[in-house]
Amino acid sequence: MAFQSFPTRFALIALMAGMLSLWCVMPAFAEPASSNSEETRLLLEKSLSVVEIDNEIKRVQVQQADLTKETADAKQALEEQEQQIAHKREQAGKVLRAYYMGDRDIWLTALLSSRSLSDFLMVMEYADLIFAHDRDVMKLYKEEYAQLTKGIEQLGKKQQELASIEQRLKEQRARVLTLQEQIEGGLAGRSDADKLRLMMEELTKYWESIGLYEVKQHFSALSKAMQKLPEWLQNNKQYMETSGLTYTIRIPEDALNTFLREQDERFQQFSFSFEDGSLTAHGKRDALELSVTGHYTVEQEPRNGIIFHVDELLFNGLSLPDTTKQELEKQFDLGFYPSFIVSFLQATDVEIKDGELIVTLQVKL
Repeated sequence: MAFQSFPTRFALIALMAGMLSLWCVMPAFAEPASSNSEETRLLLEKSLSVVEIDNEIKRVQVQQADLTKETADAKQALEEQEQQIAHKREQAGKVLRAYYMGDRDIWLTALLSSRSLSDFLMVMEYADLIFAHDRDVMKLYKEEYAQLTKGIEQLGKKQQELASIEQRLKEQRARVLTLQEQIEGGLAGRSDADKLRLMMEELTKYWESIGLYEVKQHFSALSKAMQKLPEWLQNNKQYMETSGLTYTIRIPEDALNTFLREQDERFQQFSFSFEDGSLTAHGKRDALELSVTGHYTVEQEPRNGIIFHVDELLFNGLSLPDTTKQELEKQFDLGFYPSFIVSFLQATDVEIKDGELIVTLQVKL
């Protein structure tokens, strides 16, 4: 797989050239699992987690700022709406009082007192205008009151969401603080502490300039490939079985590898393997190694499909935190949607067993 395109190779060369004094550092985190102690690997892993959780904090802060503004705007709009509806409430109150006090009975009396058909029709016309106005006043008040109630509910949801975001922010900051304390504790008393700090700095630069870009490129390529899976299955019906209203898709490990390698050259040196319940994708080129392990579940929202969840993400043997995995899941859809094969099909079950990805589909009646 082409882990490093020309621009990314050039960026890596420039980065290494600018750090000649740290030449010995680069190999240290290129393969941490094989060339360093477990303690060193864990320190590097924690330093990378700090970077990624810091990025999550920045994303959450942006969400917090946006939602704070939305909440303030919604609150101001509600206050203005309450002022506007106060007048409608007063008008509606007058209408109700008029009926309650019998002020509208005069029109019934006038109708009964009509001495001619023309008088009767004229009174009817006036009465209809009055009653229509009353109905309009009540209808408008009812509509605006419903809008106000809906606005209050939406504001409440925004305030709850804001409180949730603030809690997330607090938790992530606590995680960073804990990791930093663990890193400092791990470095304390070590003769190579300065070297390890430099390794962490270089790992951060390497991850932010090369690693994260390549990870996203591969997730993007995989997402695009999965969009073509329904069409590929239509052309390879040997992987589909039917029994009444039930369809079963069985994709062997080697068939999935063949399909993905046909879609993108990045996967030429990428292997996809099935273990019971999970799928692992692993690839290595030069100083960059990537491994993704996850599982599928059937989801109904926003539409029926099987959705891939990232359980473990390793970059050069270092485990990335849950925030990175969740962000990649948000950015790149690795799901499979049966309705793209035939509109009346929906997924009811998915499992990985005996070297096969097995998807059970049912006809929607």
